Amino acid sequence: MDIVEIIAENKIREAIKNGEFDNLAGKGKPIKLEDLSRIPEELRPAYLILKNAGVLPEEIQLKKEIANIKDLLKFCTDNEESSQLKKKLNEKMLRFNMLMEKRRLSGTKTLNPYLHKVHRRFGV
Repeated sequence: MDIVEIIAENKIREAIKNGEFDNLAGKGKPIKLEDLSRIPEELRPAYLILKNAGVLPEEIQLKKEIANIKDLLKFCTDNEESSQLKKKLNEKMLRFNMLMEKRRLSGTKTLNPYLHKVHRRFGV
């Protein structure tokens, strides 16, 4: 052990002895472990920070927005509002398709046979 580890261990022991860890949020609850195997090791800390902050990847955010607009369109009775929603929907779908092409996900031979199922599943 180097000096930094020794100091850290001593500080932790001292904090435990003083009861500083007794009233922590989540005490006695199981830790939620996530499967981060699909994320490169060097990106995992950033991924967890963004995930905990509620930030979604752009394609997931776009899928949610597209699904919301489609739901609004189902119940929309005003022609002008419906027209605006359709315009928004087209913009979001165009942005989504451009993003997928940029990431070369929509053009893969493996994905193409299932792409319509993926779109149907996510309401795109």
